[in-house]
Amino acid sequence: MARVFVYGTLKKGQPNYKHMINTAKGLAKFQGRGHTVEKYPLVIAGKYNIPYMLNIPGTGHHIAGEIYSVDEQMLQFLDEFEGCPDMYQRTLMRIQVVEWEGKGGAGEARAAADSVLECFVYSTATFPPEWVGLPYYDSYDSSGKHGLSYVLRESR
Repeated sequence: MARVFVYGTLKKGQPNYKHMINTAKGLAKFQGRGHTVEKYPLVIAGKYNIPYMLNIPGTGHHIAGEIYSVDEQMLQFLDEFEGCPDMYQRTLMRIQVVEWEGKGGAGEARAAADSVLECFVYSTATFPPEWVGLPYYDSYDSSGKHGLSYVLRESR
């Protein structure tokens, strides 16, 4: 099992969460909530209003999101879903645990609130330079006050 930190449309209550709970795509077990240890710019960009974490450490905000334990099948699905490595790149980042529900079963370490975990995160270093000038967010909600409606893949 691998740990993945999601900050955008794959979080609970967001438009693509359905993929995280679709066991035909693999297993994803919610573990808790956290935020990036380092600051990053989180922008909403492109004609489909997609949230992107720009891989520019030290700029922006500590990004809030959810931590999942995923199996190899789900990790492969997420790589494909996130357009890895072209659109997003899967990299290890340090995530500060804020709230933990994980049970810590066999071979799975239990994390305490305030601990730091290494998780895979889908961020991007391949973005148009003008994105750096977009507003930065510390948290993403597809129906947030930013007014930028996310366009589902099936509607594009």
